[in-house]
Amino acid sequence: MADTLQSDEIKFRVRYGETDQMGVVYHGNYAQFFEVGRVEWLRKLGVSYKEMEQSGIMLPVVTLNISYKKSARYDDIITVKTYLVKLPSVSIEFYYEIFNQNGELLVTGNTKLAFIDIIRNRPTRCPNYILDQLQN
Repeated sequence: MADTLQSDEIKFRVRYGETDQMGVVYHGNYAQFFEVGRVEWLRKLGVSYKEMEQSGIMLPVVTLNISYKKSARYDDIITVKTYLVKLPSVSIEFYYEIFNQNGELLVTGNTKLAFIDIIRNRPTRCPNYILDQLQN
């Protein structure tokens, strides 16, 4: 995705419990794979979900879109590529691609998450420490 600001990727093996009786990844698990990619993207930026929540900011998903191309299967090694779509404001948007070990595109998707002040339970602006990391 050429118009992204920053990207990251993580590889891991599909576990048995993530599949159905045919050895195919259950469709709902792709949202969790996106979360793994997103959390690792933030961690490599120097941001921890845990620390962000301890500082009073939640980051719930407000939209999730998934397009299935091909199934991942038990024991596949998948790569989740996570891309930041644009600089965050009161929300942050990511685009994802998931590939198998043969480089075949399995899934694409996107999520939008809102920055929420835990005390007020209201939307808030992206914390400056995240914006500072993105502008370095």
